[in-house]
Amino acid sequence: MIDYRQSGVDVEEGYKAVDNYKTSAKRTMIPGVLNGLGSFAGMFQLPPGYKEPVIVSGTDGVGTKLDIAFAMKKYDTVGIDCVAMCVNDILCHGAKPLFFLDYLACGKLDAEVAGTLVKGVAEGCLQSNAALMGGETAEMPGFYDAGKYDIAGFAVGVAEKADIIDGSKIREGDVLVGLASSGVHSNGFSLVRKLVTDYYEPFGGKPIGETLLEPTRIYVKPILALLEQVDVHGMVHITGGGFYENIPRMYTHGGVHGEKNEARLVSILKSGSWPVPPIFAELVRRGANPDRMYNTYNMGIGYICAVSKEDAAKTIDFLNGQGFPAYEIGRVGTGSTDVLFE
Repeated sequence: MIDYRQSGVDVEEGYKAVDNYKTSAKRTMIPGVLNGLGSFAGMFQLPPGYKEPVIVSGTDGVGTKLDIAFAMKKYDTVGIDCVAMCVNDILCHGAKPLFFLDYLACGKLDAEVAGTLVKGVAEGCLQSNAALMGGETAEMPGFYDAGKYDIAGFAVGVAEKADIIDGSKIREGDVLVGLASSGVHSNGFSLVRKLVTDYYEPFGGKPIGETLLEPTRIYVKPILALLEQVDVHGMVHITGGGFYENIPRMYTHGGVHGEKNEARLVSILKSGSWPVPPIFAELVRRGANPDRMYNTYNMGIGYICAVSKEDAAKTIDFLNGQGFPAYEIGRVGTGSTDVLFE
C-alpha cells in the first residue's frame, strides 16, 4: 500500500508553507478585504466613491529569471517581480491595484523556500498598496525537477470609467517621459542565461547574479500620485518585446497590430537622453546583438508617460521628487514607423 506522501506529495510541508504565507499576507491587508487566507475564495469590497467603477486585471509570471534565483538560492526578490509585472500593466490604464493572487508550482515543496518566495510577493503588494488575497501551491512530483519552482499571479484593480487612460488623448507634440528601470527587470532572461553562466562572477562590486536578480521596479505609488497632478495622455510598461513592441501599444491604433499609414501617431525617441545601466553593455560585450537590444530589453526605461508639452517639466520634477528618476526621452510625431530614434 502507498500513501500520498510516498507518492511524492508532503501534506505536512504544505501546512507549514501555508502558515508562512499567512504571516506574509497579513502585512498586506487593506480596507476592502473581507476574509483572510484559508477560505475557498478571497472577497474584496470595491472602495466607495466611484460613479462607474471598472475592474481592470492583468496576469503574468517571472519566466526564466527564476533559474538564476534557484542557482543562487536567493528567493526573496522574484516574488516582487511577479507582482510588478502585473500591477505595472494594469497601471497603464490608470487603474489602482486592489488585490493580488499568486500561483506557486514545484516538484517537491520546501516550506521555507516557498515561504520566502511568497514573502517577496507580499513585499510587492506592499509596494503597490494591494492586498495579497490568496493563491495556490501545487506540488507536482515528477513534473518539476526537485528544487525548481514556477510562480505566476494576477492583479485586480479599479478605475473610474471616465478616467481610464486608453491613448485617445495622445496628440502630436506630446512629450514622452521615461522612468528609470532598476535593471533588466523580468524579460529577456532566456538570452541572459545563455550569455551569463557564472552568476558569482564579479560585476560592479558584487556577483553579477545579484545585479540580474534586482527586482522589477513597481511604479504604482508615484504614477497614481502623478495622475492627481497631471493629465497623463498615455502610459507604457516596457516588458517583453522592449521598446518596439510595447510603446506602440499605448496608442489607440494598436501600433504593430494596427493598419499603418503616414498620418498616424508614432514615438520619436531621442538617443542618449537617459542613462543606460551598465548591465546592458555587459550583455552586448558577452555576445548579445547590439542591434536587437531595444527589441528585447527595457534599456534603462521601465515605464513611459505621454503628457502635453506644457506638463512635461512638472511631470519630471514630480516623479524625481517621488524618488523615481525621470527623463524627457522623446516626443509624439506622425508617420508610418512605430518607434524612431533620432
